[in-house]
Amino acid sequence: MFENLVEILKANPRKIVYTEGADARILESAARLKKDGFLTPVLVGNVEAVKAAAEKGGFDIEGLEILDPATYERMDEMVETMVELRKGKMTAEECRAALSKGNYFGTMLVKMGVADALLGGATYSTADTVRPALQLVKTRKGANLVSSCFIMVPSDGREMLCMGDCAINISYEDKLDKDGNVKLSAAQQLAEVAVETARTAKVFGMEPKVAMLSYSTKGSGKGANVDLVRNATAIAKEMAPEFAIDGEMQFDAAVSPVVGQLKFPGSKVAGYANTFIFPEIQSGNIGYKIAQRLGGYAAFGPILQGLNAPINDLSRGCDAEEVYQMSIITAALA
Repeated sequence: MFENLVEILKANPRKIVYTEGADARILESAARLKKDGFLTPVLVGNVEAVKAAAEKGGFDIEGLEILDPATYERMDEMVETMVELRKGKMTAEECRAALSKGNYFGTMLVKMGVADALLGGATYSTADTVRPALQLVKTRKGANLVSSCFIMVPSDGREMLCMGDCAINISYEDKLDKDGNVKLSAAQQLAEVAVETARTAKVFGMEPKVAMLSYSTKGSGKGANVDLVRNATAIAKEMAPEFAIDGEMQFDAAVSPVVGQLKFPGSKVAGYANTFIFPEIQSGNIGYKIAQRLGGYAAFGPILQGLNAPINDLSRGCDAEEVYQMSIITAALA
C-alpha cells in the first residue's frame, strides 16, 4: 500500500503541516520524510523550541520550514480571513487568540494554501483537531457531515479492509430544521458515510464491496436499528450506483461466502465484503479493534472524510512510525 502512495506523492509534490512541531515523534517523522524527499513537512511552533527539541533528539530538520504563530508575517491576513469564515461568531481578538494555538494556526495554513494537508493530535484531542477543520476548512460541497474510516492492513497477504465510521459520529439521528421538519435523516447520514468510505477505499487501491452491517440479514431481524441500516443501504445505492453496496447484513454473512449466499442469495457483496459500515460508533470502535488485536490487522486512521482538504488525527499514544505512515496517507489524499 505505502509503495503505491509514495509513487503518487513523487508525481504530485505535497506539503504537510504538523500542529505540534516540537514533539519528538513529529520531529523524527519529519526528519525521515526530509531524507526520503517525496513529501515536504512544515512544522508549527516556536522556532528555537522546535530546533532545540530536534537537536536533543538527534533529528536532522535543517532546511525545513518552521512557522511560529507569534511571529508569522501573514497573521493579520489570517485573522481577517478567519473572521470572515466564522461569519460574526468570533471577533478579531477571539480569532487571533485561537490562531495562537497550533491546531487553529495549522488549519488556517491549509485553508490559505500554504500547506496541502494537516496531521495533528499527537498532543491534541480528536475534538481539538476536528473542530478547527469544521470551522475553517469546512465540509466539501455535497457533504453533510464529517466521518472517518480505518484502513486495515494484514500482515499475511490477506486482502486489505476498510471500516467506517469508527471514530467520529457517535450515532445517527434525524436532523431537524427550526420548524421541526427533517432536513437530513439518520439514514441519509449513514448512507453518506458508506459512500465516503467506499471512495476512500478506492483511493487506497481497493475495489470496495460495501457491507452495511446489522444484527439482521435481509429482514431476519426487526426494529428501528434494522430499519436505519436497510434504509441507508437503499439511499447509498442511489447515491453511488458505481459501487457494490448491500445490506442489511450480519458480519458472518458479509465475510463468509457460504453463510453469505445462504442468508443473502444473489448478493454481490455477501460473503465477499472488504468495506464494512457500522451502524454507530460503539460497534465500529469495537469491531476495528477486534480486527486489530485478534485478527492481526494493522489499523491506519482515523482517516477523516468529507472535508475540503485532508486533515487527519493521530492517537496521543502514537509513535514516530505511525506519524510517518499517517503523513503519507494524509498527503496522498490531497
